[in-house]
Amino acid sequence: MGTTIGAELAEQATRALDDAAGVAVLRAVEDGAFPAAAWDALGALGLGVALVPEDRGGAGLGFLDIVPVLEALGRAGAPVPLAESIGAGALLSAAGIEVPDGVLTFAAAGAPVPWGRHATHVALVDGARVALYPAAALRWTHGTNTAREARDIPTPVAPMAEGTMPNAWGAEAAMLVTALLRSAQIAGAMQGALALAVDHANTRKQFGRPIGRFQAVQQQLAVFAAETSAVSVAAAAAARAADRRGLAGAAFEIGCAKVTAGEAAAKGAAIAHQVLAAMGITEEHSLHHLTRRLWSWREEGGTERFWSARLGALVQGTPGPLWTFITDRDEEPAA
Repeated sequence: MGTTIGAELAEQATRALDDAAGVAVLRAVEDGAFPAAAWDALGALGLGVALVPEDRGGAGLGFLDIVPVLEALGRAGAPVPLAESIGAGALLSAAGIEVPDGVLTFAAAGAPVPWGRHATHVALVDGARVALYPAAALRWTHGTNTAREARDIPTPVAPMAEGTMPNAWGAEAAMLVTALLRSAQIAGAMQGALALAVDHANTRKQFGRPIGRFQAVQQQLAVFAAETSAVSVAAAAAARAADRRGLAGAAFEIGCAKVTAGEAAAKGAAIAHQVLAAMGITEEHSLHHLTRRLWSWREEGGTERFWSARLGALVQGTPGPLWTFITDRDEEPAA
């Protein structure tokens, strides 16, 4: 899902990741190393400023344009903080802050910072206020998520720059950006896990034939494929809404995408490990790197429980039929 330019960028990103990433890189990342070769390969594409307007030195792309790139990252297990750099660049530029070079990341104030210990600069977002810090100036308490990705807590000092985001981005911009990024990455990680499950089902034999010939396995893989497609569609719909209405105006679609992604991630991970059995959890296999990220990314940018409650309250407070509310949102907003 996405645009033509998004598909082209995703193809380039995929080639870069194929050349510079893999299971060995993911294992090194989870041991605390920074994948400099993979970062340099992707950095050459200039994707970190994809959402930064052209008049601020960026590519001027929209959220929908980067969905395929985020999916490509997810398929590879997101071995570099490119999604975080893209999100940080978007938040900083929206707040009128010049986007610095290097490895960027962001988080809501008080929340763990993805890849914090490896960043060059960090954007901390408190409501509509954005503050930029040199990462080296912050004191870090190191931590990790279930995927063993760095999730570090900073002790803030005086920022090097501050700004305020416009109303269209809202006071929950950090959460909304995170939810949108993670939804698209979950779609990609599910695509990667599904490919591994299908390949295993077609090659692993039981009773003289591939296990993919058994109806029970076929049914499970069909469910997996349907859930994967649903997440990709939901992420693209949320990105399109953000481009049309701004982040705050797209909160409904972003929340729907995050709920869809979270529920699908749980189902998809379970099916993948059922199909691959014990092989999927061996250290040298790539499946567990994807499924542990699926479980981890579900928690970031709002869980299914959080967004379901938020969406329910929104719909209950809306007059008129639910179907009209949903279909009217897909129309172009008035100029």
